[in-house]
Amino acid sequence: MANTAPLALADSGLWRQEALVDGEWIGAADGRTIAVDDPATGEVIGTVPDCGTAETEAALAAAGRALPAWRARPAPERCAILRRWHDLIMAAAKDLARILTAEQGKPLVEAEAEIAYAASFVSWFAQEGQRSRGHEVPAPTADRRILVRREAVGVCAAITPWNFPAAMITRKLAPALAAGCTMVLKPAQQTPFTALALGELALRAGVPAGVLGIVTGEAKVIGGVLTASPVVRLLSFTGSTPVGSRLMEQCAPTIKKLALELGGNAPLIVFDDADLDEAVEATMAAKFRNAGQSCVAVNRILVQSGIHDAFVDKLAVRVRALKVGAGTEDGMQVGPLIDDAARAKVADHVQDALAKGATLVAQAPASGRFTAPMLLTGMTEDMRAAQEEIFGPVAAIYRFDTEADGIALANATPYGLAAYCCTGDMHRAWRVGEALEAGMVGLNTGAISLAMAPFGGVKQSGLGREGGAEGLEEYLETKAVHWAGLQTGG
Repeated sequence: MANTAPLALADSGLWRQEALVDGEWIGAADGRTIAVDDPATGEVIGTVPDCGTAETEAALAAAGRALPAWRARPAPERCAILRRWHDLIMAAAKDLARILTAEQGKPLVEAEAEIAYAASFVSWFAQEGQRSRGHEVPAPTADRRILVRREAVGVCAAITPWNFPAAMITRKLAPALAAGCTMVLKPAQQTPFTALALGELALRAGVPAGVLGIVTGEAKVIGGVLTASPVVRLLSFTGSTPVGSRLMEQCAPTIKKLALELGGNAPLIVFDDADLDEAVEATMAAKFRNAGQSCVAVNRILVQSGIHDAFVDKLAVRVRALKVGAGTEDGMQVGPLIDDAARAKVADHVQDALAKGATLVAQAPASGRFTAPMLLTGMTEDMRAAQEEIFGPVAAIYRFDTEADGIALANATPYGLAAYCCTGDMHRAWRVGEALEAGMVGLNTGAISLAMAPFGGVKQSGLGREGGAEGLEEYLETKAVHWAGLQTGG
């Protein structure tokens, strides 16, 4: 298979169109491939193998063979490899960003920011991986000792989404490798090339054969193998709640550990006492990053009556000024949605809202394959956009009167991933921060994703945490060692 990049890459070796199994780049056994297109143009930019059961099982077998030596390797040695991987990622940041924008569509400036964000997880876990500690429990008798060890879970599998094709990988892979686990990765079908480039850099950094496998292809086929395999002891998945629920069912017979980062319906509450300009900035950051295609993107903007009209006026100015276009063009702030289905879903949400009484207050210029950023007011809870993730550049405003009303509206969802609050009252910030039913809360900020902080949700938004010290814990098991019959001094 040709390894010619359609992009102007400084390092053409980063453009991989093969799967990674046992340290080797391979095609599918039957030769089948899947085409990957640029969402801004619809043009095919390359193909990847349509891997199936055989390739996935081969990657799992290699991960199983590589596990004993990798797990036994001293943590400082594993983490030194991670540090080299981090350095290689940062050195190749511009090439990686070009690949990411070509297959995902986000503006280059955002893609470069994502590469830096992705690298931050590698750097963080290269440090945190050396801090995994056991402890001793006081024993009930003099001839006994009780030691508590923290050991790698084993072979892990990860299924990652298309919206952040670099960061969602390193957020899973870095702690797994730091803990001493091996991993088989299934990247999103729409955005495999970023994953494969990261895999190439991991090999260059010294990750041994089999420790990391990357299989591309149909999610249903590969996911079925990963969930059924007794070799896999942990499955990490980022995606929708319905798919996460099915994966839980499929993992039940083999009792795997699960780390699930699922859907959200994030509220942002803007109180009357908020700094208006700061609230607008927080909203822009939390709503329009990646064209709204984020699980922590603000889905419902709840604005208190006293500040409602002034907030809408200021936000409308910002929405109209957004520049929409291909991510490779200078100055673009909002790129395309990932595919036709995504565009259709956003259009349906907007039409449903308008039919039920919402008002389109502002819209940025956009045409062709690009979805225009919009500002809707008069939103109500019976609209689809109130119950489902919009996953697009539509800011939807809901009006409320009292603090209790705002909290009730914010929590009126089965999801609990992220929530935001803008207020100038310190006491209110504490009250509301504690009352919001979410795994993450942003107070006077729209940016809550950092490598050193735990990331994850409650309710139907998932299980477990990524990032922070908690992110390493997901890949560790606890073992109690009871040592009896010790001789006492004589």
